[in-house]
Amino acid sequence: MLHQCLENLTVEQNKKVKELVSNYKTTFNTDTGKTVLEDLKKRSHFYNTTHVKGDPYESAFYEGQRSLVVFIESLLNQKE
Repeated sequence: MLHQCLENLTVEQNKKVKELVSNYKTTFNTDTGKTVLEDLKKRSHFYNTTHVKGDPYESAFYEGQRSLVVFIESLLNQKE
């Protein structure tokens, strides 16, 4: 997914995105970062459904929280 996005960027933008991905990996691959990421997963419904029966607004709110952690995970799983 990230590789497709990088194709449309300038060389400078591409460099900044790769640096940002590297920074995420540096941060979240430490013991402290792993602890924080696990806490974020628990707080953001990463392991549970975000669907709230009868309340699409609350469902959307929870899914928004979850999507941030999904994004972080996708960056951490990017190959160099």
